[in-house]
Amino acid sequence: METSLRDRRVLVTGADGFIGSHLVQALMAEGCKVKAFVYYNSFNSWGWLDTLSGEEKKQLEVISGDIRDPNGVRAALADTELVFHLAALIAIPFSYHSPDTYIDTNVKGTLNVIQAAKDLKIKRVLVTSTSEVYGTAKFVPITEDHPKQPQSPYSASKIGADSIADSFYRSFDLPVTIVRPFNTYGPRQSARAVIPTIITQLLSGVEQIKLGDITPTRDLLFVKDTCNAFIEIARSEKLIGHEVNIATQSEISVGDLAQELIKQINPNAKIVTDQIRLRPSKSEVFRLFGSNQKLKAATSWEVKFSLQQGLKETVEWFRIPENLKRYKSDIYNL
Repeated sequence: METSLRDRRVLVTGADGFIGSHLVQALMAEGCKVKAFVYYNSFNSWGWLDTLSGEEKKQLEVISGDIRDPNGVRAALADTELVFHLAALIAIPFSYHSPDTYIDTNVKGTLNVIQAAKDLKIKRVLVTSTSEVYGTAKFVPITEDHPKQPQSPYSASKIGADSIADSFYRSFDLPVTIVRPFNTYGPRQSARAVIPTIITQLLSGVEQIKLGDITPTRDLLFVKDTCNAFIEIARSEKLIGHEVNIATQSEISVGDLAQELIKQINPNAKIVTDQIRLRPSKSEVFRLFGSNQKLKAATSWEVKFSLQQGLKETVEWFRIPENLKRYKSDIYNL
């Protein structure tokens, strides 16, 4: 059964981030009444929501807070029907450095959301997971039944968050779905991700692109396709109580990806290995190639952007000077 989202009262946590800001726009386009939960800071920055048009901002209710604070989270969820929980720490290298913060933000933050959702009788909760919970593929395409392998503190924290969410479905019949995007990319992506790392170095004019291991493969998903999948999942009652992948069911190596971007931007550039960018060998996830069959069986979702189309749109966004200047291409981002 599919339901309309028009006029639904919706909360997006992590709305100031990469996927969250795109999802806010997609939900507003669907006719939702959107509340955006952003990370409180003394600059009154709304993250990427600051780049939205004036007309879009007028449609939004923005709430500043901290996902680790249960009282602030509960206040944000009040008078809401549908919650998209995206707030999280996501950088894998920084999780080696500060694992405590990942447990506090990703596990406790998720508990705060679902506990409030239970008490407030929220009609639907989508908790955002990650393909990193699977670790290096034991079989492909990776289905939702694939074993979980915590190959980094980040991955472990997301496995914990998923387990807490699943337990509330089983224990309290909370209408939750665990949404598991594979490797989403596009405009506004974090500087620590591989595609912005490659593009910003190339656009800076350097002849040597510094990367870590270029042999791992990834299932790359353009951000608009990811957001469309979130919306289709929210429409489908069939996926309550389920984990569901968002994937293109394809893979490309980091090296081949880099060569495609080199071809588009600066054909003279070469790749060099930067030791500081290498993950510990037992922590590197060498293959991600997801199955999207469960998602497609339950919804009308289809991949709309080829890799070439998505990369072209992403590169064009980074070519805009005011966008590129937000990134420090000469610094390795943990």
